[in-house]
Amino acid sequence: MRVFVTGASGHIGSAVVSELVGAGHEVVGSARSGAAEKKIRELGALAWRGSLDDFGRLSGAAADADAVIHLAFDNDLMMAGDFAGAVSNDRARVQALGQALAGTGKALLGIGMQRTGDPKADATIAANPRNEVTQLIADLARQDIRTATFAIPPVTHSEADRAGFVPLLIGIARRTGVSGYPGEGENTWPAAHTRDVATLYRLALEKEVPAGTQLYAATEAGVRLRDIAEVIGRQLGLPVRSIPSEQVAEHFAGFPFVGIDFTMPNGATRELLGWNPAHPGLLADLEQGHYFGH
Repeated sequence: MRVFVTGASGHIGSAVVSELVGAGHEVVGSARSGAAEKKIRELGALAWRGSLDDFGRLSGAAADADAVIHLAFDNDLMMAGDFAGAVSNDRARVQALGQALAGTGKALLGIGMQRTGDPKADATIAANPRNEVTQLIADLARQDIRTATFAIPPVTHSEADRAGFVPLLIGIARRTGVSGYPGEGENTWPAAHTRDVATLYRLALEKEVPAGTQLYAATEAGVRLRDIAEVIGRQLGLPVRSIPSEQVAEHFAGFPFVGIDFTMPNGATRELLGWNPAHPGLLADLEQGHYFGH
């Protein structure tokens, strides 16, 4: 199968490319720089060099493929404070991909979590501006596109994770001299190893999940934040401490999502695809030490 992957040199994208190439698929990965192009080629894929905002070329790359996995997002723009602008760009890209795939029955796999009916989970979903793109992808199923959205856990961990929740928490611990957690630290973060997530994308392609499918990519439904902080403290040789509510904003400055609290069960996804995650859980991965060597 010829698969076009956007964001192919990123944290999750590079793992997905490696997984697909290893399974014998022909992969074309988007690259916006020479370094990204080099990385994609080293993974055994073809590189598509250009801007995802050149919608004509983007549509052409999608039309030339048997399936599209859309993982790219303007993280730099989001980190600069323009989350709305990053979402707007992503929406335009998905529309271009949809125009190329409409009526073909080809797959378009993206990132996002559709509403669940659980008020607690749905409040978290609604608070994320990217949810409007998730809905757009889901709606494209009505245009004969085999769409699927992947609920990627807030902690997708591995030796390739350099900018996720865990590196942020470690950076704050180093800066403050305390491995902290808000309140009692009972809030939970769903988690998955990057390579297990990549396997899930491959299985969804190969087993041709029905259009509109929602898949949950967490291998651990929820890991308690206090437990995460305790491992970080032990690895860094720092005290582990509860941060009172009135000090949370200051202590965790730049990390407004530290208090998120929800679970992401994966039983239905495992059953649908025969997905059997094989890599370490979050706490075991932290204990390996690779997060702390740089």
